[in-house]
Amino acid sequence: MTAPEDPAARRVFLAATGQNRGKTTASLGLIAGIMRTGHRLGFLKPVGQRYLVVDGTRADEDAVLVREVFDLPDALNDMSPVTLPRHFTTDFIMGRITDDLAGQVEHAFLRIAAGKDLVVIEGTGHAGVGAVVGISNASVAALLASKVIIVSEGGVGRPIDEIVLNASLFEQHGVEVLGALVNKVEMDSHADLPEILRRGLAQHGIELIGCIPYSELLANPSLELIVTHLEGELLAGEATPGQTVGHVAIGAMQADHAMKILRERTLLITPGDREDMILASLAARGHPVMGLILTGGFHPSGAVLRRLRDASLFTYLVETDTYTTAQAANAILVKTHPTDTDKIATIIELVDGAIDTNALLDRL
Repeated sequence: MTAPEDPAARRVFLAATGQNRGKTTASLGLIAGIMRTGHRLGFLKPVGQRYLVVDGTRADEDAVLVREVFDLPDALNDMSPVTLPRHFTTDFIMGRITDDLAGQVEHAFLRIAAGKDLVVIEGTGHAGVGAVVGISNASVAALLASKVIIVSEGGVGRPIDEIVLNASLFEQHGVEVLGALVNKVEMDSHADLPEILRRGLAQHGIELIGCIPYSELLANPSLELIVTHLEGELLAGEATPGQTVGHVAIGAMQADHAMKILRERTLLITPGDREDMILASLAARGHPVMGLILTGGFHPSGAVLRRLRDASLFTYLVETDTYTTAQAANAILVKTHPTDTDKIATIIELVDGAIDTNALLDRL
């Protein structure tokens, strides 16, 4: 197949300093901001490591997410041209896979970019990821003649070190780094952090494009993920997709003391035989408790269970103790899904406040 002519569409490549730094968060927010300006936009995930199969097409989960959230018309196999199933890298190294992966990425980009004003390209992991199969993020950005934004997460020393390291590899490939976007920044407790990061990065010739504030809502799982990742029994309520936990609390103190620490959309983890805690949760003013995880395998009494079911309060029984359960809930890898409407709205709002979209567009 012959590729079409290289289109005039501008392009920006969102890279990261590692996994789970907030690259997808940045993509969603940036895409929303660009689309509000009226630009015709395309999205490309050149290399996918976490993929889904949709209507027989294997596609990276971020491509599926962006296509659904923004109702993009492009084919999934163009939005996600290369995915890496298990053993792919070994087979590639051993010569059992000889596909022209760079060619696949380039042709997919050209199809995506046709008729568009701008294409957002989302990388995978740090700048070197993909080098094992000949298509690192840095080499793909060079191949597609794209400028790069590097996404890292909050802190001082680590994000600056990681950003500088990744920028050096992009620069070795002749790729212009527009700057850095730092995610999960604790603005409330460290109001001076953006200025510290700006100065620290400037010492290495890198611009701070913006800081995305930390949000507990974005860091926490949905009730659906709780049920998916923790082995247990749903006693009451539903694990409705899109219901994201706002705050996780452990009910290990007296019930009246515990009620004072509840905030909106609290998931309360407490032993199943703490019926005082369960009843207090049901009665709490403003209904801040969105769900209960009952630990230790202790079933509440029939009367209490009936009240939970009458209230349709999410109640999930697990066999593990409270400490182990809290650790397991905290370890859940939180990814954004199309049904997470509250979370997506929050992402768009936070990124919009962190990035001057028009100023960024002027630099592309």
